[in-house]
Amino acid sequence: METRRALLVDAFSAEPLSGNAAGVVPDAEGLSDEQMRAIAGELRASETAFLLPSEAADRRLRYFTPTEEVKLCGHATVAAHAWLAEEGRLEAGAHTVETNAGVSELELDGDTVWLAGDVAETEEVDPGYERVASALGVDPATLADIGADLPLATASTGLGFLVVPVNFLSALSGASPDPEALTALTDSLGVAGVYAFTFDTLGEDATAHGRMFAPGIGIEEDPVTGTASGAVGAYLRAFEAFDGGLPAEMVLEQGHFLERPGRVRVRARSDPVSVGGTAVTALDGTIAVPDRGSDGIIEV
Repeated sequence: METRRALLVDAFSAEPLSGNAAGVVPDAEGLSDEQMRAIAGELRASETAFLLPSEAADRRLRYFTPTEEVKLCGHATVAAHAWLAEEGRLEAGAHTVETNAGVSELELDGDTVWLAGDVAETEEVDPGYERVASALGVDPATLADIGADLPLATASTGLGFLVVPVNFLSALSGASPDPEALTALTDSLGVAGVYAFTFDTLGEDATAHGRMFAPGIGIEEDPVTGTASGAVGAYLRAFEAFDGGLPAEMVLEQGHFLERPGRVRVRARSDPVSVGGTAVTALDGTIAVPDRGSDGIIEV
């Protein structure tokens, strides 16, 4: 049976077994969609990045959750490029990557990979505090309290999220999400997930603490989310969250309640919004590739 090299790379962390684990398949050329999905299902990371050649950019990445393909994934992009740098296959400076969301620019600066998002889009929405609070499993008052200053809104720098401000970390930590209600909510808004955040942080240098839920695409809770962090940066800029103006660089912490703490650096003063982070390889091996049937269906 054919095998391919496969890795688990922990993004937005400098320590293994923390941050957000991404599957990385460095040589994915010739794999079918079903084979990629099967590999992602076996690795069981929230997303697995498959590296492919590209005519439009330096390389192409496709991303699969254990259940489906998604067009963009920030932490898997950081993970794949950090691994390429670790292998000596990526030099410092500017690079491009083709995804199903288009061609994005990224930069390797030291051991930090910076990924530029698409043009930021934000839109205030009103699904109702009761509905959102029920889906998240929090008291509606914890949302309405801060909602006087910061509204519920969808935001995207390539992948859309419902951004939900929460008043205190204690409320966010006690969330008890309802996956079915969250899926219905995100489907109704046409977004990938819900990112709830608070300015009440664990780290003194952190700007906000977040949790991201996307059961509709097979991710009940994501440890540390690059695309959502970029969306939050766009949100904070659009709704003028800081009296003295948006900081030149923000740090979003995430993953502590999953025992996978990580940090995302965000630059959002202007487009494109960029997210940055380090990554470390936690597992390096080979995986057996299921045979492709004559009709394109994997034989089991």
